[in-house]
Amino acid sequence: MFIISNFLNALAILIDFLLSAYMWIIIGRAVVSWVSADPYNPIVRFLYEATEPVLARLRRAVPVAVGGIDFSPMLVILAIIFLRSFLVPTLQHLAAAF
Repeated sequence: MFIISNFLNALAILIDFLLSAYMWIIIGRAVVSWVSADPYNPIVRFLYEATEPVLARLRRAVPVAVGGIDFSPMLVILAIIFLRSFLVPTLQHLAAAF
């Protein structure tokens, strides 16, 4: 059973890392949107291409633009924080139970 325990623990660590990295990508996208960045810059293009599918889906589901301010990055960050504080510890506790 230690194999399942190690797998669940590794999965929890991987999910935590990926969620943390994606949160920083979302923050980078928000910062880039505040300044007049070159849209042909590879970093700017990566930030937009990595975040737009999630943000566009959220904008279609929930009207999050109020007064010209788009709150969809903040909602995604809140969802990431929830997943990091709920899903990751749950997987770690499951790993400890095996």
